[in-house]
Amino acid sequence: MAKIILTHSVANLGEPGDIVEVKGGYARNYLLPRKLATRWTKGAEKQIATMRRATKARELASVEDALAVADKLRQTAVQVPVRAGAGGRLFGTVTTADIAAAVKTATGLDLDKRKIDLPERIKTTGDYTVQARLHDSVAAQVNIVVVAV
Repeated sequence: MAKIILTHSVANLGEPGDIVEVKGGYARNYLLPRKLATRWTKGAEKQIATMRRATKARELASVEDALAVADKLRQTAVQVPVRAGAGGRLFGTVTTADIAAAVKTATGLDLDKRKIDLPERIKTTGDYTVQARLHDSVAAQVNIVVVAV
């Protein structure tokens, strides 16, 4: 078992600043090379505090602000322009980064691409609904329209 400190959010494991124990191979072969975690050391307490302060600064200030943002996102249909071939089939897929960029241009809101959940891979043009986690207790449904360029 390896004791590590997460530097990024990892699904089913934890958030930045969390101290977790994982199997040695998972840490050595996946988390550490991708810079998702660092090894635990005695001097890591200061690093953990810094990461938690940075995370809090990025989060929305309060639940009320998150609810207001969620309401704005529900009312807006965000267009995601992508290259598509015949029949509306895309050259590739729509990613969470594409959705975050489209939300920024449509509403001016900065969404973290890691907080957007795609229930399925988007490979054709059309209307889709994705979920964005704005706060620990607030999630917003974002209506996106994938259009061919």
